Amino acid sequence: MADSQLSPIARFENILLATDGSEYSAGAERVAIEFCKVHQAHLHILSATTTPDDAGWMGAQADQDAENSLDENLKRLHKAAEEAGVECTTQVRSGSDPYEVIVDLANSLTVDMIIMGRRGRRGLARLMMGDATAKVIGYAPCAVLVVPETQSMWSSIMIATDGSRYSDMAAVTAAELAKSENLLLNVLSVKVPSHSDRRQNEAQPIVDRVLGFLEEQGIQARGVVEEGPADEIIVEVAKEKNSDLIVLGNFGRTGIGRVLFGSKDERVINSTDASVLIVRGGG
Repeated sequence: MADSQLSPIARFENILLATDGSEYSAGAERVAIEFCKVHQAHLHILSATTTPDDAGWMGAQADQDAENSLDENLKRLHKAAEEAGVECTTQVRSGSDPYEVIVDLANSLTVDMIIMGRRGRRGLARLMMGDATAKVIGYAPCAVLVVPETQSMWSSIMIATDGSRYSDMAAVTAAELAKSENLLLNVLSVKVPSHSDRRQNEAQPIVDRVLGFLEEQGIQARGVVEEGPADEIIVEVAKEKNSDLIVLGNFGRTGIGRVLFGSKDERVINSTDASVLIVRGGG
């Protein structure tokens, strides 16, 4: 693990919770307040709405009712945050697409992490990740934590690493979380059958390298190497180890400015009951 990837970057002082006030955001709302309490972070709460071209087929009254509902939810969350001793600000913002509103605010506030639900009101399948969540992960300038509706703050963390610089960034972040929260950290590397023998043989050294780094940081950790499809193994091992937070590294920026969001990561998010933290790599 290169020294350049081990700088103290994994600080969480400024957190953005994106919520649409639905039951699908309940887990994200819970975790955001708990996380900010543990890390003494400032919490920004945003409800992003779509700007209508006109009053819409449901009429202006329906739009007003929806806005009132969002306002009531934000007041409830602000009170809950205050009771937990968390500094909190709330706002409703409109835009052509909710994900753009979320990403724009994350940029302007220079947040360290965005927390949101796996899907919103418009999602079609109960377990499938919503379009807005996928787009936020793809374009966000920071880490994105995706929280299923039934989840609360985690008690065990797992980092899945392939030895890339993106995984190294994720390992540093997972280490910071495990250290500050005094939690066990599981380190997984997967031997993917379709990969070359050379790449498969790198799995154990990759785990050992991360374990060495964690030992230097005084973090309790366990390593595991398994063979199979990466997304399936990640979900299975997290369940076996009772890890309710999975940390993954995202790719860097492409030439057109979009951050690639891997299909493996999407399959993990769609298949697990755990929260998933996608850490931005260098760009």
